[in-house]
Amino acid sequence: MILGIDASTYIEEIEQGAVFFDGEKQIDPLEDFVKNGVNCMRIRVWNNPYSEEGEAYLAGNCDIDNYIKLGKLAKSKGFSLLMDLHYSDFWADPGKQMIPKAWRGLCLEELAEAVYEFTKNCLEKAKKEGVIPDLVQVGNEITNGMLWPLGRLEENGKRGNYYNFCELVKAGCRACREILPEAKIILHLERSNDCEVYREFFCQMEKFDVDYDIIGASYYPYWHGTPEELFVNLTKCKQFEKGIMVMELGYGFTDKPYQLNGENCRLVIDAERAYIPNFTEKYPLSPKGQAAFVKDFLEKARRNDIDGVFYWEPLWLPGEGICWASEAGQKYINEEGKSTSNEWANQCLFNYEGKKLPAFNEFKKV
Repeated sequence: MILGIDASTYIEEIEQGAVFFDGEKQIDPLEDFVKNGVNCMRIRVWNNPYSEEGEAYLAGNCDIDNYIKLGKLAKSKGFSLLMDLHYSDFWADPGKQMIPKAWRGLCLEELAEAVYEFTKNCLEKAKKEGVIPDLVQVGNEITNGMLWPLGRLEENGKRGNYYNFCELVKAGCRACREILPEAKIILHLERSNDCEVYREFFCQMEKFDVDYDIIGASYYPYWHGTPEELFVNLTKCKQFEKGIMVMELGYGFTDKPYQLNGENCRLVIDAERAYIPNFTEKYPLSPKGQAAFVKDFLEKARRNDIDGVFYWEPLWLPGEGICWASEAGQKYINEEGKSTSNEWANQCLFNYEGKKLPAFNEFKKV
C-alpha cells in the first residue's frame, strides 16, 4: 500500500519561517516521513493562482512552477510524485469548480482542447525538469463535475450532463496517455460514503469509455461518516476493476483555535462540527485521539486491500502570512468576507508550535 502526503503548501511554509520539531530537536519533516515509510507526495496544480493585477491567491500558490520546485525537493528526499490537476486558478472541490480566467467564454469543444493542452504542457514541463509523476489526477473532488457550468454534474439536487463532463475528462486523460503512458490516471471524488453516487459516476465512466486506472476518494469522518461506511462503498467499487486509493485523509488533534495577533483564528473543524455519535468518543479531538484514528484507519485500509492512502496537508502550520486564501483568491472563488488565516492547522501532524504529534509515527507501523 502506498503511503503518501499532500504537502502542496510546504515551500510557502518554509519561506514564511515554519520550523518543525521532534520534541525539542529541530527536524526536516520530509526526511522523517520517508523514514516512516511515507513514499509519495501529492502536489496540487492550479492554472494561474494570481489575480489579473498580479496578486497571489496564496495557499501555496500552487502553479506548475511550485510543482516543479516542490517536486525536485521531494524527489531528493526519496518521494515519488502525484500531480493533482484542479483545472481551476484556485481551490476546486464539490462546492466550487471555477473555470480558469483564461478559459472563460469557451464552448465545450474549445474547453476540452484547453484541458488537453494544459495537461500536456504541465506533463511536458514536469518531464523536462525531471519531476515526472507516477500518478496523475484529472480533476480534484469531481463528484459534482468540473469546469462549471459546462462540466457540471449536479445542480439543485439533480444529476446529469455526463456527456459534457466526460468530454472534458477524456481530454485530460488523452494528454496523460500521450505524454506519460506509464503514469496511472486517477479520478477523484469525495462523498465517499455515498454508494449510489459512486456507482452512478463510475458506470457513466464505463458508458462513455473514459480511460483511467484508479478510483480516488476523500475521507474526512466529519463529512463522510464512519470508516465502516467508507469501506463498504470502496469494496463495492471493486466491481469496476480499478485501483482504489484514499486521496485525502485528515483528523483533528484539538478543537481549540490557535491565536494570531491576539485573536482566535477560525478552524474548519471544531468540537461541534466534528461530533459524530459513538465515534468522537472513541477518537476525541486530541493528540491521542488523532493517533488512534490514523492507526486504526491505516490498518483497515490494508485489510481492505486499498492501494494507497494520502494524508492531506500534515505540515500546514499556522502563522503570520500563512493563509488559505488572499482577499484576491477569495474574490475569485466568490467566498469574500471570511478570515483568510489557515483554517486547517488543527488537522496537521504537528501541533501549533511545530512539534511532532503521536499520529506521525503511526505510518511506520503499517
